[in-house]
Amino acid sequence: MRVVTTAQPLDVQPTPLALLLLGREADPKSERGVECPGDLPSPSDPDLVVRARAAKEKLGDKVFILGHHYQRDEVIEFADVTGDSFKLAKDAAARPEAEYIVFCGVHFMAESADILTSDDQKVVLPDLAAGCSMADMATAEQVAECWDVLTEAGVADVTVPVSYMNSSADIKAFTGKHGGTICTSSNAERALEWAFQQGEKILFLPDQHLGRNTAVRDMGMSLDDCVLYNPHKPNGGLTVEQLRNAKMILWRGHCSVHGRFSVDSVNDVRARIPGVNVLVHPECKHEVVAAADYVGSTEYIIKALEAAPAGSKWAIGTELNLVRRLANRFAAQDKEVVFLDKTVCFCSTMNRIDLPHLVWTLESLAEGNLVNEIRVDKETESFAKLALERMLALP
Repeated sequence: MRVVTTAQPLDVQPTPLALLLLGREADPKSERGVECPGDLPSPSDPDLVVRARAAKEKLGDKVFILGHHYQRDEVIEFADVTGDSFKLAKDAAARPEAEYIVFCGVHFMAESADILTSDDQKVVLPDLAAGCSMADMATAEQVAECWDVLTEAGVADVTVPVSYMNSSADIKAFTGKHGGTICTSSNAERALEWAFQQGEKILFLPDQHLGRNTAVRDMGMSLDDCVLYNPHKPNGGLTVEQLRNAKMILWRGHCSVHGRFSVDSVNDVRARIPGVNVLVHPECKHEVVAAADYVGSTEYIIKALEAAPAGSKWAIGTELNLVRRLANRFAAQDKEVVFLDKTVCFCSTMNRIDLPHLVWTLESLAEGNLVNEIRVDKETESFAKLALERMLALP
């Protein structure tokens, strides 16, 4: 016999963590402050779109809004340009007349924009808690300790650091100071080729998967040429012999979104959708990249779908906001686009930039109140810019 009871209302109070993820509270233990010095509009405010348009119109050419591909549609709607992190930073530098650069992305992206723009321009991040878990996996102190380990092993003088764009300004500065360069997911192979012309080994920061995939898949190295440096273990968990024999010293970092995809995801989508093309980002695990049909950056993914024939089917292994946007865009062209994994996976920190934060930011700027400015100190900026300029000079 089945007994049915009437549910009573639950007195549920949101936890501090839940409030933090919703963007309504701050984490006092965070490495950088996350307080918004003002009240955010309610997410249910039906006038948010109107308010955003009005504030942007009032600011006129004084504001330039950048929207990363992984942002929510409600934010992308107000972006003057969209793109990946480096493209957006360059776009910001190409708009010297804009007094305010509002970067709808995450913290390291806004730092890069500040490094590449003039001192007169103010770079603003609508929510200071919009960080990047990958970038936070390599701190300046940890990387300095790693360099000491390499020095004691006698390999530092033949090691060239190459840091992914998805890194903090401190890590970019370390890279520039030690003769290295920055790379993106689009030019990682060229960056590694350049680095091997300067030295015998590469310290790749902070994403192990992009480093491994580029070295093995694109450049023909073996997995044995790569070792994984774990900053939470003595000497990175490696012996002196391992460090001396390695060509690629990979930092133990990863993207929390792209790291979720698995070979099972690939096999499952092939079984469900016959003839599907599997296209993944190089931040995915090596075995996932090996099982895919195509591999490339967010810009590559977009261009591949633009060039795809009508009737083609695609499973995309990258952040869900972008995949969903592409699915809607290409549905009219009879191109089927699905998310690679069955599990919904947004980038939680990217999604902290929502319409209430954007409205609050624009209205504050329109009233003459500078909020959430991202400013990189001069010494860090100098060395980080040096590393970025080496990347720009790559053939």
